[in-house]
Amino acid sequence: MEQVLQELSERMGRNVTSPLKVFLVEDSADVRDLIMESLAEIPGVELAGYAETEDDAAAHLEHESYDVLILDIQLRQGNGMNLLQSLARPGKKSHDELKIIFSNHVSATYRRVGLQYGVQFFFDKSSEFTKLRSLIERLSGKGKGLGPARELTPA
Repeated sequence: MEQVLQELSERMGRNVTSPLKVFLVEDSADVRDLIMESLAEIPGVELAGYAETEDDAAAHLEHESYDVLILDIQLRQGNGMNLLQSLARPGKKSHDELKIIFSNHVSATYRRVGLQYGVQFFFDKSSEFTKLRSLIERLSGKGKGLGPARELTPA
């Protein structure tokens, strides 16, 4: 796990002094607010933006600079898997971000499809919020008092 995190940090080419920029795709206002509040509490993490729908996310992600993409699968309009497919199309702006699915829909089928589009982590929205936060803390380099890395299972 530590090796995965190290490789991701190197690939993202982040300067330790620059903030970790997170873009969030989540249609539930309550869940979105919880994630945004949690991100704001982590030193060295900055919200690059958020979107509630697939179309809004596609439009924003084309122009935003971000290191981490956290997305839900089921959205009010569209879904996260279609968004990942759209981002992977030739001619789209290339991003080397960490992709994280945070959803109630984390079946084996979604995991398989997500892996095809570069998703590195899947977290169950109903039970793994603390694991998502721990991963972001580790990536920001500001993680304190975290459990063992094995608790953060890559996809």
